[in-house]
Amino acid sequence: MIDLTRRGFAGMGLVMAAVPARARGRVAPPAPWGATPSPRQLAWHAHEMFGFVHFSINTFTDKEWGYGDESPSLFDPSGFDPDQIVAAAKSAGMRGLILTAKHHDGFCLWPTMLTEHCIRNAPYKGGKGDIVGELAGAVRRAGLKFGIYLSPWDRNHAEYGRPAYIDYFRKQVVELCTRYGELFEFWFDGANGGDGYYGGARETRKIDAPAYYNWPSIVALVHRHQPMACTFDPLGADVRWVGNEKGVAGDPCWPTMPDHPYVQAEGNSGVRGAPLWWPAETDVSIRPGWFYHADEDGKVKDPERLIRLYDESVGRGTNLNLNIPPDRSGRIPAADRASLRAFGDAMRATFARDLARGAVAHASDERGAAFNAGKVLDGDRSSYWSTPDAVKTPSLTLDLAPGSMFDLIRLREYLPLGVRVTSFAVDAEIDGRWRTLATHSCIGAQRLIRLPAPIRPRRLRLRILDAPACPAISEVALFRQVAPARLAAVAPSDPSILPRARWTIVRASTGGDPWRLLDDDATSLWTVPAPAPGRPVEVVIDLGEVLPLAGFTLTPAREPDADTAPPRGYRVETSLDGRAWEAGGEGEFSNIAYALATQRIALSSARPARFLRLVFDAVAVPARDLAIADIGAFGKR
Repeated sequence: MIDLTRRGFAGMGLVMAAVPARARGRVAPPAPWGATPSPRQLAWHAHEMFGFVHFSINTFTDKEWGYGDESPSLFDPSGFDPDQIVAAAKSAGMRGLILTAKHHDGFCLWPTMLTEHCIRNAPYKGGKGDIVGELAGAVRRAGLKFGIYLSPWDRNHAEYGRPAYIDYFRKQVVELCTRYGELFEFWFDGANGGDGYYGGARETRKIDAPAYYNWPSIVALVHRHQPMACTFDPLGADVRWVGNEKGVAGDPCWPTMPDHPYVQAEGNSGVRGAPLWWPAETDVSIRPGWFYHADEDGKVKDPERLIRLYDESVGRGTNLNLNIPPDRSGRIPAADRASLRAFGDAMRATFARDLARGAVAHASDERGAAFNAGKVLDGDRSSYWSTPDAVKTPSLTLDLAPGSMFDLIRLREYLPLGVRVTSFAVDAEIDGRWRTLATHSCIGAQRLIRLPAPIRPRRLRLRILDAPACPAISEVALFRQVAPARLAAVAPSDPSILPRARWTIVRASTGGDPWRLLDDDATSLWTVPAPAPGRPVEVVIDLGEVLPLAGFTLTPAREPDADTAPPRGYRVETSLDGRAWEAGGEGEFSNIAYALATQRIALSSARPARFLRLVFDAVAVPARDLAIADIGAFGKR
């Protein structure tokens, strides 16, 4: 029996690599170097880009994190169309979809008998619906892969934080692993413990996640039922988090990590030569938030941005997990579909023709006929160019077909032998002179090099600058980028958004320009010294007239630096005259430091108001300054 764990596969390489060379009558392949991927990790790398589908009670409450006390009666996507969702994903070139079967609120999108907080008690299809099963069927009809997201945190369950919940959680894992066919990934979110409904207790529960969940046993449980499903995130899982929700991997981003609990600073770039093959998955949403919000209809990432995200994730050797949230009807909105289609069309056109195929390859050194330079041009990921063991810094040159013009270079290593190249350079011979186009660390699963303008060189050269072992390069490919179609701007469609034309800042804590809170520019920040005990940060806004106020929105900085952070929580008050104030609620912002999503906070009760006061007592993570991009408000929805 083959051991499918990463440790069992380490050093194995391909089966052919394990057969003695003399028995095959040819030169032996290189020995693997360092950590290597398991078969399921190797299959995962080939997926490159897939989609997240955040869809649940939050879609109907306009929240990012539900509290756990939401009624199942809210969930009624009367137009749910799984084939439409899958078609949108496929148009972008995605190879699979991962569904949020249960988010932190505990509401289950499959008809489980383990809890009443599930789709059985929702009006959708009269309680006979199964979103997990319906989407899984549509995914497979389209020839894509299916995956499951199951939140370990459950703000609804009365026993969360106690041993009984772990038994419940394990049973959920088994149900999802055994009811819906083959899975390619099983996703465990890192958010665990905090305030919640918890069966009516309405309290805060803290846990020691590694000890509480016993992650090795949970991962083993998944693999018992789904041996080819890569598990996401905790130590011992197959795939790690890239360390942010912006869709940007480190440069370089090594697929190897130390054998200790995840450290965010290490997760973004990995650790060269570390003992675990624990590659990064880069997750990001096509919208600012993870769940659908009507006020973000005009903020869908355009196809140009999606191409940059692809470069910053897949192009750095990670896999891109792009979230595409359905709206309340259960369909992908038109603006999102248009961007996905334009992005996919451009990518298909770009990669349709490898302009290196007409080239002739030769190298400074070759290991033998089975590993000659031409292997980088044959389109076969299982073949590769290599050199004798002692030759670790060779070069490979492509004599290009006359007139070859390109602006995109793709390099790949043969992963079963490990990540062997530490650093490299790519040169081009133009008008008889060599010039360096790029120098980078790490090739790994894939390295994309996008040039500022197309070039028409006579030759292209790959130079290995530093490597602990002889190279194993499976591909050198060249492409010409096809620009995506331009899309018209989309206006927000949420009628509850209150106009801000007459808003003014009455008072604000000393610091930056508070008017930046009202300029509708996510890159323009109000930055002030971080609050301290007895010295909160506050801002008072005159709405210009009495408005029917139901809540406020706060957008954090989308690109915070190391010195700034968003507020951890809030206290909100309203007034009709600016003198007598009425409390409107207080609480924490959900996942604001990492998701960087707009927070939509309902007041304790809707009321007419002319003035809005927000008070912030602390920052979400340690930082010198507090920064906010935007403040808005909404009426009844």
